[in-house]
Amino acid sequence: MKKLLQISLALATAFGAFSAQAQDVKAGEKKIAMCIGCHGIPGYQASFPEIHKVPMIAGQNAKYIVSALQAYAKGDRKHPTMRGIAGSLSEQDMNDIAAFYAQQAKLPAVADTIPAAPANVAELLTKGACVSCHGANFSKPIDPGYPKLAGQHPDYLAVALKAYKTEQNNTVGRSNGVMAGQVKQFSNAELKAIASYIGTLPTELATVPQSKFR
Repeated sequence: MKKLLQISLALATAFGAFSAQAQDVKAGEKKIAMCIGCHGIPGYQASFPEIHKVPMIAGQNAKYIVSALQAYAKGDRKHPTMRGIAGSLSEQDMNDIAAFYAQQAKLPAVADTIPAAPANVAELLTKGACVSCHGANFSKPIDPGYPKLAGQHPDYLAVALKAYKTEQNNTVGRSNGVMAGQVKQFSNAELKAIASYIGTLPTELATVPQSKFR
């Protein structure tokens, strides 16, 4: 238990401090033109660094969205497109956009009880101490600076997990010592198995269709 607490505290630091700036949902709605081309199209697929569906961010924790954007802007998360977009945003922009997406899905909260994982996946989840930070149902992380994972696209989750294993690459990878330490325990096939299970769970996330012509 002490080890799990240490992991949780370290992740809280690694994901970054959340800005205390006021968030404005209405302002955020006016700032998402660069976002909806990917995140506003259900089933939209990206081709970098491999083909996968772009993540659902409607209903995601606002604090996590801000920390992710900050990481892209700093280059801690390496993704040329996302770095270019995040780098063009002010701190207030990030807060407003995060506030908009956090409330956009409007889906009911996921129940605490979820379908059990297959035995082999359950063993992997225990080994990675995943629920200690992301919650037993993967929709209630212990801190809103962590992402909701339940129901997220499995192929995106697999790509994201593998990114924490990638080192010395200028365009791919995620710099997070704690997450890197966790995922390096697993083969890519095991990470895919974890992602496949989590992707089947009831979710609070969605892709809300939006037109650029609003």
